[in-house]
Amino acid sequence: MKILFRIAAFTYAALLFAGLANAQAPILIHSHNDYDRNVPFYQAYAQGVASVESDLYYIDGKLLVAHNKEDVKPERTFEALYVEPAVKMFRQNNGHPYKDPSKPLQILVDIKEETEPTMSAIVAALEKYPDVFATQGVRVVITGNRPAPADFPKYPSWIMYDGDVDMTYTEEQLKQIALFSPCFTDYAHWNGKGAPVKDQEDKLMNVIGKVHDMGKPIRFWGAPETLTAYYTFYNYGIDYFNTDNPEQCTMFFSRWGDKNFQIGVKSSTQDAVSTTNKLDKATRDFAGFQHSKLQLSKGIEVYTPTYRSDNADRKIKNVIFLIGDGMGLNQIFAGDYANRGLTMFNMKFVGFQHNNALDQFTTDSAAAGSALATGEKNANRHIASSVDGKEYPSLTDWFAEKGKATGILTLGDVADATPAAFFGHNTERDESDDLTADLLKSKVDIVCGSGRKDFTRRNDGLNLMKELKDKGFSIIDDYTGIDSQKGKVICLDERLDQATNEKNINSLAEATRRTINSLQKMNKDGFFLMVEGAKIDYAGHSMCLPASVLETFSFDLAIAEALKFADEDGETLVVVSADHETGGLVLLDGNRETGRIMGLYFSNDHTPAILPVFAYGPHSAEFLGSYENSDIPLKIKELTK
Repeated sequence: MKILFRIAAFTYAALLFAGLANAQAPILIHSHNDYDRNVPFYQAYAQGVASVESDLYYIDGKLLVAHNKEDVKPERTFEALYVEPAVKMFRQNNGHPYKDPSKPLQILVDIKEETEPTMSAIVAALEKYPDVFATQGVRVVITGNRPAPADFPKYPSWIMYDGDVDMTYTEEQLKQIALFSPCFTDYAHWNGKGAPVKDQEDKLMNVIGKVHDMGKPIRFWGAPETLTAYYTFYNYGIDYFNTDNPEQCTMFFSRWGDKNFQIGVKSSTQDAVSTTNKLDKATRDFAGFQHSKLQLSKGIEVYTPTYRSDNADRKIKNVIFLIGDGMGLNQIFAGDYANRGLTMFNMKFVGFQHNNALDQFTTDSAAAGSALATGEKNANRHIASSVDGKEYPSLTDWFAEKGKATGILTLGDVADATPAAFFGHNTERDESDDLTADLLKSKVDIVCGSGRKDFTRRNDGLNLMKELKDKGFSIIDDYTGIDSQKGKVICLDERLDQATNEKNINSLAEATRRTINSLQKMNKDGFFLMVEGAKIDYAGHSMCLPASVLETFSFDLAIAEALKFADEDGETLVVVSADHETGGLVLLDGNRETGRIMGLYFSNDHTPAILPVFAYGPHSAEFLGSYENSDIPLKIKELTK
C-alpha cells in the first residue's frame, strides 16, 4: 500500500508543473520558514527546492516578511525578498524558474493577519509581472488566513490555495487547491527516531490516502526532521518534504538512483552516469557506472559448500586469496539483503582485520594491498616497499619458492595498487612503468586483468611486450582463453575494465574458474591465486550503491567458484577479505522480503573501518578473532610451511 501511495503521490506531483515528469528528484522539497535563512529565497533556490515559504504581515501599506509581528523590519518586504528574486531568475532562465525547465517553483505565502487587505496587496504586487505569476511559471499558493473557498472567485484564478483536509470543496474550488498541509502532531507524536507507533502510522496513512484520493499532494508541517524521517516519509508517500534544513534535505534526496537498489526494478535515473575523479593513474580512465545498466532481472546463485574440508587438520596444497577492494561490512550486507543471501556468508569461520597504514590512520589501496601481499605494514602509496625502498617479498614469491604455481587476477587494471603489490615494488603507486616492468623479474605465472595501455604506452622506451614474450609469457587479450594456453600467461582483456552489468556479471567468476584450471595443469604440487574484485572500490568513490551491489555480486560469484574447487579438491584454503572500506556506506532502509535496499555514502574516499575475513578449508579456524591486515599473509605462510 505504501508503494502505491508513493507512486500515486509522485505521479500527481510530477504532473503539477509542465515537464516535471522528467525530474530526477523523488520528492518535492519545501523550504519551511524560508525567511529565516541567512539569505532568504536564494539559499533554498540554490538547492533547487520546489517550494519556499514566506510569512506576511500587511503594515502601513507594505507586505513585510516575518514569523512574528514584533520581528518585522521595513526593508524586509515581500517584493524585495521573494517577488523580485523570483522574477529575476525566471527571466534569466528564459521563462523557467530554473535553468532546468523541468524543475518547478512555488511560493507558499502564509498570511499572518486579516485576509483583507493583505490578499489585495499580494495580488497587486504579483500583477506587475504577469509573465511570471499569471502564467503560473512561478506558482503562488496562499495559506494561513486564506480566503474562504466561496471567496476564491474574488481573486485571480492563477492564485492557488493550501487546502484544509477537514473542509469539503466543490469541484471548481478544488481546482484552485495546490496542496494540503495538515499539522503532523494532529495525527502523530513521533520524534523521528525508530518508527511511529502503529495507530499513529495508520492515522498518517489515512490522511495521506484521503488527500491523494482527491488527486492532490500533501505536506505536513510540524513534522520531525531526521534521516529516519526522510526515508520514512518518502515511503509513506508524502509529496512535499517540509524542511528547515534545505541543504541537508536536498543532499539526502539528490542522486536518488545512487542510494537505492532492488533486483528487478529499474533505476530512477536511467540516463545518469556515476563516476569519480578519486581513482589513481592506473584506473582514472574508467568510464563510470551507467544507471541504465545498474539493474538485474534476477538475483545471483548462492553456493552452499559441503564443509567436508572446512577446518580439517590436513595439509594445505592450494591457497585462493580473494580481495574485495573497498568492500566493507555494509557493502557485503547490502548485497546480502538485495539478493537474500551471498555465498561468502556461507563461510563459517569469520575474523576481523584492522587496516591502518604504516604512516596514516586511514589507508590507501597501496598500503593495504601491500600489507595483504607481504605481511609487512606499508606507508600509503608504497607498493610492497619500506619507506626507504626496501622490497618486501609477497605471497607469490613465497609460494613460487615452495615450487607452486602462482596467479594474479583482477577485475580491473593489473597495474593498480592491489594486484601490483603481488608482483611489483615501488615507493609510488603511480609508477606504472616501473611496476609493470617488475613482471620481468617476478615469479608470477599468470596475470589477468585490464590495462594494456600500461604495457604499450610507456615513457621508459621499454618494449615490455617483447621482453615478456622473451621471458616465456604468452600474451593474450581474451580471459576465456587462459586455460587453453601452455605455460605462463599474461592476459590483458579490456572487457575486464567495464562496470559490472547483467551481461558480464559472471566475468570474474569465469576468469577465476579458468585461471584455477590453468594453474592446476601448470603445477601438480599446488598453486596460489589472488583474485581481486576491484570495482567495489570504484563504486564507493562514485558514491553509488547499485554499482556497489553489482560489483559485490560479481565478486561473490568468484568466491563461489573458489569454494566449489575447494570442495572438489579438499586441500585448498580459501580466504576472503578486503583491503579497506570505501565511502563510509551506511544502510538506512530496506525490505528483506523484496530485497529493496537503501544506503547513504558519507564520503567519496576510504575509511578506516574494520573489515571481515572469511576462511574456508583446512585450518580455517586460524582466521577467527581480530588482528592486523598484515597478519593474514603471515597466517597463510605459517599454515603452508
